[in-house]
Amino acid sequence: MVFSSLFFLYAFLPLNLLCYHFAPSIRAKNIVMLCFSLVFYAWAGPSYVLLLVGMTFADWLLCRIMDQSRRTYLERKLCLLAALTVDLGLLCIFKYLTFLLSGTHALFGLPADVPQIVLPIGISFYTFQLISYVVDVYRREVAAQSSFFKLLLYVSLFHQCIAGPIVRYQDVAEEIDWRYATRRDKADGAARFAVGLAKKALLANTCGSLADVFLCSTEIAPSEALALLSGRSTLSLWLGVLAYTLQIYLDFSAYSDMAIGMGRMIGFHYRENFNYPYIARSATEFWRRWHMSLSFFFRDYVYIPLGGNRCGQATQLRNLAVVWLLTGLWHGANWNFVLWGLYYLAFLLLEKFVLGGIGTHIPSPIRRIYLLLVISVGWLIFRMTDLDCLTAALKGLFGANGNPFTNLETTVQLKSNFVLLIVAALACTPLARDLYRRLNQAIDSMPVLQKVWTAVQCAVPVLLLILSTAALVGDQYNPFLYYRF
Repeated sequence: MVFSSLFFLYAFLPLNLLCYHFAPSIRAKNIVMLCFSLVFYAWAGPSYVLLLVGMTFADWLLCRIMDQSRRTYLERKLCLLAALTVDLGLLCIFKYLTFLLSGTHALFGLPADVPQIVLPIGISFYTFQLISYVVDVYRREVAAQSSFFKLLLYVSLFHQCIAGPIVRYQDVAEEIDWRYATRRDKADGAARFAVGLAKKALLANTCGSLADVFLCSTEIAPSEALALLSGRSTLSLWLGVLAYTLQIYLDFSAYSDMAIGMGRMIGFHYRENFNYPYIARSATEFWRRWHMSLSFFFRDYVYIPLGGNRCGQATQLRNLAVVWLLTGLWHGANWNFVLWGLYYLAFLLLEKFVLGGIGTHIPSPIRRIYLLLVISVGWLIFRMTDLDCLTAALKGLFGANGNPFTNLETTVQLKSNFVLLIVAALACTPLARDLYRRLNQAIDSMPVLQKVWTAVQCAVPVLLLILSTAALVGDQYNPFLYYRF
Protein backbone atom coordinates (compact mmCIF):
# COMPACT_ATOMS: atom_id res chain seq x y z
CA MET A 1 0.00 0.00 0.00
CA VAL A 2 1.32 3.43 -0.92
CA PHE A 3 0.05 6.91 -0.09
CA SER A 4 -0.89 7.55 -3.71
CA SER A 5 -3.14 4.51 -4.05
CA LEU A 6 -6.90 4.98 -4.18
CA PHE A 7 -7.43 2.41 -1.42
CA PHE A 8 -5.18 4.37 0.92
CA LEU A 9 -6.77 7.71 0.03
CA TYR A 10 -10.40 6.68 0.30
CA ALA A 11 -10.42 3.76 2.73
CA PHE A 12 -7.34 3.34 4.90
CA LEU A 13 -6.56 6.99 5.75
CA PRO A 14 -10.18 8.15 6.33
CA LEU A 15 -10.85 5.13 8.55
CA ASN A 16 -7.62 5.81 10.46
CA LEU A 17 -8.51 9.47 11.03
CA LEU A 18 -12.07 8.57 12.02
CA CYS A 19 -10.95 5.99 14.61
CA TYR A 20 -8.28 8.35 15.87
CA HIS A 21 -10.76 11.20 16.27
CA PHE A 22 -13.16 9.14 18.40
CA ALA A 23 -10.46 7.50 20.55
CA PRO A 24 -11.13 8.88 24.05
CA SER A 25 -7.56 9.21 25.38
CA ILE A 26 -3.98 9.56 24.23
CA ARG A 27 -3.43 5.91 25.13
CA ALA A 28 -6.35 4.86 22.94
CA LYS A 29 -5.13 7.13 20.13
CA ASN A 30 -1.70 5.50 20.32
CA ILE A 31 -3.29 2.05 20.13
CA VAL A 32 -5.23 3.14 17.03
CA MET A 33 -2.08 4.43 15.37
CA LEU A 34 -0.07 1.32 16.27
CA CYS A 35 -2.72 -1.07 14.92
CA PHE A 36 -3.13 0.85 11.68
CA SER A 37 0.64 1.16 11.28
CA LEU A 38 1.22 -2.58 11.65
CA VAL A 39 -1.57 -3.33 9.18
CA PHE A 40 -0.10 -0.80 6.74
CA TYR A 41 3.35 -2.36 6.98
CA ALA A 42 1.98 -5.92 6.77
CA TRP A 43 0.14 -5.06 3.54
CA ALA A 44 3.26 -5.65 1.45
CA GLY A 45 4.72 -8.54 3.44
CA PRO A 46 3.09 -9.85 6.63
CA SER A 47 6.11 -11.95 7.61
CA TYR A 48 8.36 -8.90 7.80
CA VAL A 49 6.25 -7.38 10.58
CA LEU A 50 7.92 -9.96 12.81
CA LEU A 51 11.32 -8.60 11.78
CA LEU A 52 10.31 -5.03 12.61
CA VAL A 53 8.77 -6.05 15.94
CA GLY A 54 11.75 -8.27 16.82
CA MET A 55 14.34 -5.57 16.11
CA THR A 56 12.33 -3.05 18.10
CA PHE A 57 11.98 -5.44 21.06
CA ALA A 58 15.73 -6.18 21.11
CA ASP A 59 16.59 -2.47 21.12
CA TRP A 60 13.91 -1.68 23.70
CA LEU A 61 15.23 -4.35 26.07
CA LEU A 62 18.91 -3.46 25.62
CA CYS A 63 18.22 0.25 26.09
CA ARG A 64 16.23 -0.46 29.25
CA ILE A 65 19.23 -2.37 30.60
CA MET A 66 21.64 0.32 29.38
CA ASP A 67 19.67 3.13 31.01
CA GLN A 68 19.74 1.68 34.50
CA SER A 69 21.78 3.98 36.72
CA ARG A 70 23.85 1.21 38.25
CA ARG A 71 25.28 0.12 34.91
CA THR A 72 28.99 0.68 34.43
CA TYR A 73 30.51 2.29 31.34
CA LEU A 74 31.59 -1.15 30.06
CA GLU A 75 28.11 -2.62 30.51
CA ARG A 76 26.52 0.31 28.70
CA LYS A 77 29.05 -0.05 25.90
CA LEU A 78 28.30 -3.76 25.55
CA CYS A 79 24.56 -3.05 25.37
CA LEU A 80 25.18 -0.46 22.67
CA LEU A 81 27.35 -2.86 20.67
CA ALA A 82 24.77 -5.63 21.02
CA ALA A 83 21.96 -3.37 19.76
CA LEU A 84 24.03 -2.10 16.83
CA THR A 85 25.04 -5.68 15.97
CA VAL A 86 21.38 -6.72 15.83
CA ASP A 87 20.28 -3.72 13.78
CA LEU A 88 23.18 -3.52 11.34
CA GLY A 89 23.56 -7.31 11.16
CA LEU A 90 19.96 -7.83 10.06
CA LEU A 91 20.17 -4.87 7.66
CA CYS A 92 23.29 -6.35 6.07
CA ILE A 93 21.75 -9.82 5.78
CA PHE A 94 18.57 -8.64 4.08
CA LYS A 95 20.01 -5.82 2.00
CA TYR A 96 23.63 -6.67 1.23
CA LEU A 97 24.22 -10.41 1.61
CA THR A 98 23.06 -11.24 -1.92
CA PHE A 99 25.27 -8.43 -3.28
CA LEU A 100 28.32 -9.69 -1.35
CA LEU A 101 27.77 -13.32 -2.29
CA SER A 102 27.32 -12.33 -5.94
CA GLY A 103 30.76 -10.72 -5.78
CA THR A 104 32.42 -13.78 -4.26
CA HIS A 105 30.62 -16.00 -6.77
CA ALA A 106 31.92 -13.91 -9.67
CA LEU A 107 35.49 -13.97 -8.30
CA PHE A 108 35.83 -17.45 -6.80
CA GLY A 109 32.73 -19.38 -7.89
CA LEU A 110 31.52 -19.56 -4.29
CA PRO A 111 28.82 -20.13 -3.32
CA ALA A 112 27.57 -22.18 -6.25
CA ASP A 113 24.05 -20.77 -5.87
CA VAL A 114 23.54 -17.19 -4.69
CA PRO A 115 20.38 -16.89 -2.56
CA GLN A 116 17.95 -14.16 -3.62
CA ILE A 117 16.82 -12.52 -0.40
CA VAL A 118 13.69 -10.36 -0.58
CA LEU A 119 14.31 -6.87 0.79
CA PRO A 120 11.79 -5.84 3.48
CA ILE A 121 10.20 -2.52 2.56
CA GLY A 122 11.60 0.45 4.45
CA ILE A 123 14.19 -1.55 6.40
CA SER A 124 16.84 1.14 5.92
CA PHE A 125 14.51 3.84 7.24
CA TYR A 126 13.37 2.09 10.41
CA THR A 127 16.82 0.60 11.08
CA PHE A 128 18.33 4.09 11.07
CA GLN A 129 15.57 5.31 13.38
CA LEU A 130 16.33 2.50 15.81
CA ILE A 131 20.05 3.26 15.65
CA SER A 132 19.42 6.94 16.40
CA TYR A 133 17.30 5.92 19.41
CA VAL A 134 19.89 3.48 20.76
CA VAL A 135 22.80 5.89 20.36
CA ASP A 136 20.86 8.79 21.90
CA VAL A 137 20.01 6.64 24.91
CA TYR A 138 23.66 5.64 25.22
CA ARG A 139 24.69 9.30 25.07
CA ARG A 140 22.02 10.08 27.70
CA GLU A 141 20.40 12.57 25.34
CA VAL A 142 17.05 10.83 25.88
CA ALA A 143 15.72 8.46 28.51
CA ALA A 144 14.99 4.90 27.47
CA GLN A 145 11.33 4.38 26.63
CA SER A 146 9.75 2.26 29.37
CA SER A 147 6.88 1.08 27.16
CA PHE A 148 7.73 -1.34 24.39
CA PHE A 149 4.51 -0.49 22.56
CA LYS A 150 5.31 3.24 22.52
CA LEU A 151 8.72 2.51 21.03
CA LEU A 152 7.09 0.20 18.49
CA LEU A 153 4.68 3.01 17.60
CA TYR A 154 7.62 5.35 16.99
CA VAL A 155 9.37 2.82 14.73
CA SER A 156 6.34 1.59 12.79
CA LEU A 157 4.29 4.80 12.43
CA PHE A 158 2.98 4.45 8.90
CA HIS A 159 3.47 8.12 8.04
CA GLN A 160 7.23 7.67 7.74
CA CYS A 161 8.06 3.99 8.25
CA ILE A 162 8.69 3.02 4.63
CA ALA A 163 9.62 6.27 2.87
CA GLY A 164 10.93 8.68 5.49
CA PRO A 165 11.75 11.21 6.62
CA ILE A 166 14.09 9.55 9.14
CA VAL A 167 12.57 10.76 12.41
CA ARG A 168 14.76 10.89 15.51
CA TYR A 169 13.12 9.62 18.68
CA GLN A 170 13.98 12.73 20.68
CA ASP A 171 12.01 14.86 18.19
CA VAL A 172 8.73 13.02 18.88
CA ALA A 173 9.27 11.53 22.36
CA GLU A 174 7.06 14.10 24.09
CA GLU A 175 4.39 13.93 21.38
CA ILE A 176 4.06 10.17 21.80
CA ASP A 177 3.02 10.79 25.40
CA TRP A 178 0.97 13.92 24.77
CA ARG A 179 -0.10 15.77 21.65
CA TYR A 180 -2.96 17.87 20.46
CA ALA A 181 -3.86 18.92 16.93
CA THR A 182 -5.57 22.29 16.61
CA ARG A 183 -7.93 23.13 13.77
CA ARG A 184 -5.07 25.01 12.14
CA ASP A 185 -2.84 21.92 12.47
CA LYS A 186 -5.47 19.75 10.80
CA ALA A 187 -6.09 22.24 8.00
CA ASP A 188 -2.40 22.84 7.34
CA GLY A 189 -1.68 19.11 7.50
CA ALA A 190 -4.46 18.29 5.04
CA ALA A 191 -3.25 21.02 2.66
CA ARG A 192 0.35 19.75 2.89
CA PHE A 193 -0.84 16.21 2.17
CA ALA A 194 -2.85 17.38 -0.86
CA VAL A 195 0.13 19.27 -2.27
CA GLY A 196 2.35 16.20 -1.84
CA LEU A 197 -0.23 13.95 -3.48
CA ALA A 198 -0.51 16.31 -6.46
CA LYS A 199 3.28 16.42 -6.85
CA LYS A 200 3.29 12.62 -6.94
CA ALA A 201 0.19 11.86 -9.03
CA LEU A 202 0.17 14.78 -11.47
CA LEU A 203 3.87 15.52 -11.95
CA ALA A 204 6.23 12.80 -10.67
CA ASN A 205 4.37 9.92 -12.30
CA THR A 206 4.17 11.72 -15.64
CA CYS A 207 7.85 12.67 -15.55
CA GLY A 208 8.69 9.07 -14.62
CA SER A 209 6.74 7.75 -17.58
CA LEU A 210 8.65 10.11 -19.87
CA ALA A 211 11.97 9.03 -18.33
CA ASP A 212 11.10 5.42 -19.11
CA VAL A 213 10.47 6.34 -22.75
CA PHE A 214 13.93 7.84 -23.24
CA LEU A 215 16.07 5.96 -20.70
CA CYS A 216 14.25 2.60 -20.91
CA SER A 217 12.21 1.10 -18.13
CA THR A 218 14.18 -0.36 -15.24
CA GLU A 219 12.01 -3.46 -15.56
CA ILE A 220 13.40 -4.67 -18.91
CA ALA A 221 16.43 -6.96 -19.30
CA PRO A 222 19.86 -5.23 -19.32
CA SER A 223 20.69 -6.60 -22.78
CA GLU A 224 17.52 -5.11 -24.26
CA ALA A 225 18.10 -1.81 -22.44
CA LEU A 226 21.69 -1.67 -23.71
CA ALA A 227 20.55 -2.07 -27.31
CA LEU A 228 17.94 0.66 -26.93
CA LEU A 229 20.26 3.10 -25.13
CA SER A 230 22.99 2.62 -27.72
CA GLY A 231 20.60 3.81 -30.41
CA ARG A 232 19.22 6.84 -28.57
CA SER A 233 19.88 10.35 -29.89
CA THR A 234 21.76 12.79 -27.68
CA LEU A 235 18.74 15.02 -27.08
CA SER A 236 16.51 12.07 -26.17
CA LEU A 237 18.98 10.97 -23.48
CA TRP A 238 19.19 14.50 -22.06
CA LEU A 239 15.39 14.66 -22.01
CA GLY A 240 15.31 11.33 -20.20
CA VAL A 241 17.83 12.55 -17.64
CA LEU A 242 15.85 15.77 -17.16
CA ALA A 243 12.60 13.85 -16.70
CA TYR A 244 14.17 11.48 -14.17
CA THR A 245 15.81 14.39 -12.31
CA LEU A 246 12.39 15.98 -11.94
CA GLN A 247 10.70 12.67 -11.09
CA ILE A 248 12.97 11.65 -8.26
CA TYR A 249 12.74 15.00 -6.48
CA LEU A 250 8.99 15.40 -6.98
CA ASP A 251 8.36 11.78 -5.96
CA PHE A 252 10.59 11.68 -2.91
CA SER A 253 9.66 15.14 -1.63
CA ALA A 254 5.99 14.34 -2.25
CA TYR A 255 6.15 11.38 0.12
CA SER A 256 7.84 13.57 2.72
CA ASP A 257 5.14 16.23 2.22
CA MET A 258 2.42 13.64 2.71
CA ALA A 259 4.12 12.17 5.79
CA ILE A 260 4.61 15.60 7.37
CA GLY A 261 1.01 16.52 6.53
CA MET A 262 -0.48 13.36 8.04
CA GLY A 263 1.64 13.78 11.15
CA ARG A 264 0.51 17.38 11.52
CA MET A 265 -3.14 16.31 11.31
CA ILE A 266 -2.79 14.28 14.52
CA GLY A 267 -0.27 16.43 16.38
CA PHE A 268 3.11 15.03 15.30
CA HIS A 269 5.61 17.58 13.99
CA TYR A 270 8.23 15.95 11.76
CA ARG A 271 11.20 17.94 10.54
CA GLU A 272 11.43 19.10 6.95
CA ASN A 273 13.25 16.70 4.64
CA PHE A 274 13.76 18.84 1.52
CA ASN A 275 14.50 22.52 1.05
CA TYR A 276 14.37 23.08 -2.72
CA PRO A 277 17.73 21.39 -3.40
CA TYR A 278 17.76 22.16 -7.13
CA ILE A 279 18.23 25.88 -6.47
CA ALA A 280 21.55 25.19 -4.71
CA ARG A 281 24.78 26.57 -6.13
CA SER A 282 27.21 23.86 -5.04
CA ALA A 283 27.22 20.14 -4.29
CA THR A 284 27.82 20.99 -0.63
CA GLU A 285 24.72 23.19 -0.50
CA PHE A 286 22.72 20.60 -2.45
CA TRP A 287 23.32 18.01 0.27
CA ARG A 288 22.28 20.48 2.94
CA ARG A 289 18.93 20.71 1.16
CA TRP A 290 18.39 17.17 -0.19
CA HIS A 291 17.04 14.38 2.07
CA MET A 292 18.12 16.37 5.11
CA SER A 293 17.14 13.71 7.64
CA LEU A 294 19.61 11.28 6.03
CA SER A 295 22.37 13.91 5.85
CA PHE A 296 21.85 14.78 9.52
CA PHE A 297 21.96 11.09 10.44
CA PHE A 298 25.31 10.50 8.78
CA ARG A 299 26.66 13.76 10.22
CA ASP A 300 25.60 13.02 13.80
CA TYR A 301 26.12 9.26 13.95
CA VAL A 302 29.02 8.64 11.54
CA TYR A 303 31.00 11.72 10.52
CA ILE A 304 31.27 13.47 13.90
CA PRO A 305 31.93 10.26 15.93
CA LEU A 306 34.76 9.42 13.48
CA GLY A 307 36.33 12.78 14.28
CA GLY A 308 34.68 15.01 11.71
CA ASN A 309 37.02 17.76 10.57
CA ARG A 310 38.80 18.09 13.93
CA CYS A 311 41.61 15.59 13.39
CA GLY A 312 43.63 16.86 10.46
CA GLN A 313 43.09 16.83 6.72
CA ALA A 314 43.98 13.17 6.14
CA THR A 315 41.52 11.99 8.78
CA GLN A 316 38.86 14.32 7.44
CA LEU A 317 39.32 12.86 3.96
CA ARG A 318 38.94 9.36 5.39
CA ASN A 319 35.80 10.37 7.29
CA LEU A 320 34.24 11.92 4.20
CA ALA A 321 35.08 8.84 2.14
CA VAL A 322 33.43 6.57 4.73
CA VAL A 323 30.29 8.74 4.86
CA TRP A 324 29.86 8.86 1.09
CA LEU A 325 30.57 5.19 0.61
CA LEU A 326 27.87 4.44 3.19
CA THR A 327 25.54 7.02 1.64
CA GLY A 328 25.82 5.28 -1.71
CA LEU A 329 25.31 1.83 -0.24
CA TRP A 330 22.35 2.99 1.86
CA HIS A 331 20.45 3.67 -1.34
CA GLY A 332 21.00 0.20 -2.75
CA ALA A 333 23.21 -2.89 -2.91
CA ASN A 334 24.75 -2.37 -6.31
CA TRP A 335 27.96 -0.98 -7.76
CA ASN A 336 26.25 1.99 -9.38
CA PHE A 337 25.25 3.26 -5.91
CA VAL A 338 28.84 2.96 -4.72
CA LEU A 339 29.92 4.88 -7.82
CA TRP A 340 27.20 7.47 -7.17
CA GLY A 341 28.45 8.06 -3.62
CA LEU A 342 32.06 8.38 -4.77
CA TYR A 343 30.93 10.70 -7.58
CA TYR A 344 29.52 13.17 -5.06
CA LEU A 345 32.55 12.71 -2.82
CA ALA A 346 34.75 13.86 -5.72
CA PHE A 347 32.76 17.07 -6.23
CA LEU A 348 32.60 17.82 -2.51
CA LEU A 349 36.37 17.42 -2.22
CA LEU A 350 36.85 19.57 -5.32
CA GLU A 351 34.75 22.36 -3.84
CA LYS A 352 36.30 22.12 -0.39
CA PHE A 353 40.00 21.61 -1.05
CA VAL A 354 40.60 22.81 -4.63
CA LEU A 355 38.14 25.60 -5.42
CA GLY A 356 37.82 26.81 -1.83
CA GLY A 357 36.67 30.43 -1.78
CA ILE A 358 37.18 30.81 -5.52
CA GLY A 359 33.76 29.30 -6.20
CA THR A 360 31.96 32.11 -4.37
CA HIS A 361 33.25 34.63 -6.93
CA ILE A 362 31.71 32.77 -9.87
CA PRO A 363 28.39 34.35 -10.95
CA SER A 364 25.38 32.66 -9.36
CA PRO A 365 23.69 31.58 -12.66
CA ILE A 366 26.86 29.78 -13.77
CA ARG A 367 27.14 28.01 -10.42
CA ARG A 368 23.53 26.88 -10.65
CA ILE A 369 24.00 25.55 -14.18
CA TYR A 370 27.15 23.72 -13.05
CA LEU A 371 25.28 22.12 -10.18
CA LEU A 372 22.30 21.08 -12.32
CA LEU A 373 24.68 19.32 -14.70
CA VAL A 374 26.38 17.56 -11.78
CA ILE A 375 23.03 16.52 -10.33
CA SER A 376 21.63 15.32 -13.66
CA VAL A 377 24.61 13.11 -14.47
CA GLY A 378 24.55 11.89 -10.88
CA TRP A 379 20.92 10.78 -11.20
CA LEU A 380 21.79 8.90 -14.38
CA ILE A 381 24.43 6.97 -12.41
CA PHE A 382 21.86 6.42 -9.64
CA ARG A 383 19.25 5.03 -12.04
CA MET A 384 21.41 2.70 -14.17
CA THR A 385 22.08 -0.43 -12.09
CA ASP A 386 23.74 -2.14 -15.06
CA LEU A 387 27.20 -0.65 -15.66
CA ASP A 388 27.20 -1.42 -19.40
CA CYS A 389 23.93 0.48 -19.77
CA LEU A 390 25.37 3.31 -17.71
CA THR A 391 28.43 3.51 -19.97
CA ALA A 392 26.28 3.58 -23.11
CA ALA A 393 24.02 6.28 -21.67
CA LEU A 394 26.95 8.46 -20.56
CA LYS A 395 28.57 8.16 -23.98
CA GLY A 396 25.29 9.03 -25.64
CA LEU A 397 24.84 12.15 -23.50
CA PHE A 398 28.01 13.59 -24.96
CA GLY A 399 27.46 12.40 -28.52
CA ALA A 400 30.03 9.59 -28.40
CA ASN A 401 27.66 6.85 -29.63
CA GLY A 402 27.70 8.12 -33.22
CA ASN A 403 23.96 8.85 -33.18
CA PRO A 404 22.32 12.08 -34.44
CA PHE A 405 21.67 14.89 -31.96
CA THR A 406 17.91 14.47 -32.35
CA ASN A 407 15.28 12.70 -34.45
CA LEU A 408 11.59 13.00 -35.28
CA GLU A 409 10.40 10.94 -32.30
CA THR A 410 12.39 13.06 -29.85
CA THR A 411 11.15 16.31 -31.37
CA VAL A 412 7.52 15.15 -31.16
CA GLN A 413 7.93 14.03 -27.54
CA LEU A 414 9.58 17.32 -26.60
CA LYS A 415 6.76 19.38 -28.13
CA SER A 416 4.12 17.17 -26.51
CA ASN A 417 5.65 17.37 -23.02
CA PHE A 418 7.19 20.83 -23.06
CA VAL A 419 4.54 22.40 -20.81
CA LEU A 420 4.72 19.44 -18.40
CA LEU A 421 8.50 19.79 -18.06
CA ILE A 422 8.21 23.55 -17.44
CA VAL A 423 5.51 23.09 -14.75
CA ALA A 424 7.47 20.26 -13.10
CA ALA A 425 10.65 22.36 -13.12
CA LEU A 426 8.80 25.30 -11.52
CA ALA A 427 7.43 22.92 -8.86
CA CYS A 428 11.03 22.22 -7.85
CA THR A 429 11.53 25.89 -6.94
CA PRO A 430 10.12 28.02 -4.10
CA LEU A 431 8.16 30.15 -6.60
CA ALA A 432 4.70 28.89 -5.55
CA ARG A 433 5.58 29.10 -1.84
CA ASP A 434 6.87 32.67 -2.16
CA LEU A 435 3.83 33.72 -4.21
CA TYR A 436 1.50 32.27 -1.57
CA ARG A 437 3.28 34.13 1.22
CA ARG A 438 3.12 37.42 -0.64
CA LEU A 439 -0.58 36.98 -1.34
CA ASN A 440 -1.15 36.16 2.32
CA GLN A 441 0.63 39.30 3.42
CA ALA A 442 -1.20 41.45 0.88
CA ILE A 443 -4.64 40.13 1.81
CA ASP A 444 -3.97 40.60 5.53
CA SER A 445 -4.11 44.34 4.85
CA MET A 446 -7.39 44.02 2.91
CA PRO A 447 -10.11 42.69 5.27
CA VAL A 448 -12.71 42.77 2.51
CA LEU A 449 -10.90 39.96 0.68
CA GLN A 450 -10.10 37.75 3.66
CA LYS A 451 -13.27 35.63 3.43
CA VAL A 452 -12.68 35.06 -0.27
CA TRP A 453 -9.04 34.15 0.42
CA THR A 454 -10.10 31.70 3.14
CA ALA A 455 -12.49 30.04 0.69
CA VAL A 456 -9.69 29.79 -1.89
CA GLN A 457 -7.34 28.25 0.69
CA CYS A 458 -9.97 25.59 1.44
CA ALA A 459 -10.83 24.99 -2.22
CA VAL A 460 -7.30 24.51 -3.57
CA PRO A 461 -6.47 21.33 -1.55
CA VAL A 462 -9.86 19.87 -2.51
CA LEU A 463 -9.20 20.66 -6.17
CA LEU A 464 -5.73 19.09 -5.95
CA LEU A 465 -7.27 15.96 -4.40
CA ILE A 466 -9.85 15.73 -7.20
CA LEU A 467 -7.24 16.20 -9.94
CA SER A 468 -4.90 13.68 -8.29
CA THR A 469 -7.70 11.14 -8.01
CA ALA A 470 -8.57 11.62 -11.68
CA ALA A 471 -4.92 11.04 -12.59
CA LEU A 472 -4.72 7.88 -10.49
CA VAL A 473 -7.96 6.30 -11.70
CA GLY A 474 -7.05 3.75 -14.34
CA ASP A 475 -3.38 4.80 -14.34
CA GLN A 476 -1.17 1.71 -14.21
CA TYR A 477 1.99 3.79 -13.82
CA ASN A 478 2.31 4.61 -10.11
CA PRO A 479 5.81 3.44 -9.14
CA PHE A 480 7.08 3.25 -5.59
CA LEU A 481 10.74 4.26 -5.74
CA TYR A 482 11.63 3.19 -2.20
CA TYR A 483 11.38 -0.59 -2.38
CA ARG A 484 15.17 -0.73 -2.84
CA PHE A 485 15.69 1.32 0.36
